[in-house]
Amino acid sequence: MDLTITLDRHSSLSLHQQVYEELRRAILTGRLLPGQKVPSTRALADNLQVSRTTITQSYDRLLSEGYLETLVGSGTYVCTQLPDDLLHAAPVTPESNCKSLPLHLSDYGDRLSQTPFTLQAPPTQPISFRYGQPALQHFPIALWRKLLSRYCLASTDWLDYGTDFQGYRPLRQAIATYLGRARAVQCDPDQLILTNGTQQALDLVMRLLINPGDRLGIEDPGYLSARRIFASHGAELIPIPVDESGLMVEKLAHFESNSLRLVYVTPSHQFPTGSILSLSRRLELLAWAQQHPCLILEDDYDSEYRYQDRPIPALQGLDQNHSVIYIGTFSKVLFPSLRLGYLVVPPNLVSLFAQAKWLSDRQLPTLEQQVLTEFIAAGHLESHLRKMRSHYDQLRQTLVQALQQHLGDRVMIFGEKAGIHVMVKFRTHWSDAEVIEHAARAGVGLMSAQPHYLHPYDCGEFIFGYGDLDEAQIVEGVDRLAQVLKS
Repeated sequence: MDLTITLDRHSSLSLHQQVYEELRRAILTGRLLPGQKVPSTRALADNLQVSRTTITQSYDRLLSEGYLETLVGSGTYVCTQLPDDLLHAAPVTPESNCKSLPLHLSDYGDRLSQTPFTLQAPPTQPISFRYGQPALQHFPIALWRKLLSRYCLASTDWLDYGTDFQGYRPLRQAIATYLGRARAVQCDPDQLILTNGTQQALDLVMRLLINPGDRLGIEDPGYLSARRIFASHGAELIPIPVDESGLMVEKLAHFESNSLRLVYVTPSHQFPTGSILSLSRRLELLAWAQQHPCLILEDDYDSEYRYQDRPIPALQGLDQNHSVIYIGTFSKVLFPSLRLGYLVVPPNLVSLFAQAKWLSDRQLPTLEQQVLTEFIAAGHLESHLRKMRSHYDQLRQTLVQALQQHLGDRVMIFGEKAGIHVMVKFRTHWSDAEVIEHAARAGVGLMSAQPHYLHPYDCGEFIFGYGDLDEAQIVEGVDRLAQVLKS
């Protein structure tokens, strides 16, 4: 048998690892053929002048990986079918006359295939004013890690399936208490449905309440991801303009009774303009919804960050007729990968939404729900919010002052009273694409507001996120941008 094995006794690899590698290589190169008998552990140990244990360890590994097999009373042999053979498929040569099987999509699949889904890539420049990004470096990671470890070690319950269709009840209780105190939301914990972020919440609403062809009022401009979900479900999207006081509710008077099934709004900090729906308009919208009737879908995505005026109660808290479905999320206040959002639905819809959530993905991770429960109940959430509200307020002031100082009357700023972004309109002869291109050359990343309009146009409006920047970066970025726009 041609089985020459050379061992390097000065190598960092152990002797049994070297024997394993040599034998495996001999099998794969054909020096040892399928079905061929290999030396006994004693014989090979004597030949290599190593301990029998060394050879046994090497053989055991080759046996476990499927390179060798043992026949009782006969010895050890190379396997007839090697594991490496199973991992490689023969290459497929395409034939010109080969036709693909016909693909039949569902109605939903067909609509989704026709829904524009070009994602606006976030800027990668050294100074990026991308929106939707919180200051993750200020998140209390040590505290979160401590809570995770505590609950992870306390029991194994979190490893099992959850049994509550609506989500971990202690967390629902904590959220209901927090919403009542912070947003004047009127809800019982049993009205809460925990979801995999805002996106799942929006999808559940559409699947359960909207049929293809139903008319749905949306803010224009508005949240692009929501619009895509609405379009994928076949809704007819009706743009409702916004101004400095939010959704222009008077425009709804043009629609006949029962013409709109649902109106989607972001009243606390309209996305992307940043306007805040005034109290008078909130009451007007609720009255209109009662008269028609029509449901209101309230997306309260970052209401925690208000800097100048007192917060206005959520639409849901002002509603007396169960016409509002409320959506919230922890993505902006904690961290985006914590896919924990929630729906507050009218009592008569709770059972239906709970069933749909269960059928969609069964449950949210229990461990994260347990940790978030304590994070809220122990006061850590509100403590973190106070800290971040002060931090973002300072960044906001720095950005607004820098824009006004460097660009003066060449810039208009919208939505600076809340949130972690503002919308900026430049007076320039360049298109949005040209502004982005020139800014990128100067190392500044910008994102246009254009995609958020239902009927996009060259508007010169940009969304300036500042959450994950520091003051020096903001000042430097605006200075570079000003030089670009003045050139």
